[in-house]
Amino acid sequence: MSDMELERKESLSRAEAAKRLATFAEALAAGEKVKLDLGGTSLTLHVADDVRMEFEVEVTGDEIEVEMELKWSTTPPQAARRRA
Repeated sequence: MSDMELERKESLSRAEAAKRLATFAEALAAGEKVKLDLGGTSLTLHVADDVRMEFEVEVTGDEIEVEMELKWSTTPPQAARRRA
């Protein structure tokens, strides 16, 4: 069970989806904070230097689903090494 979970589903044009992905990618590359705008609400995440990424494509009938999942630890690297 997670400490916090936020899920938002919406329909976008291809151009709008690309713009959101590009904005997220630019923020991710620029520094340790990523601000997500969620239609009237925003969420700021602190991102670790090391990120794990999972990429999945699923085709079912006439529907294609693409998932990109990013994961990182909130534990500082030194603390993680001490526990190992």
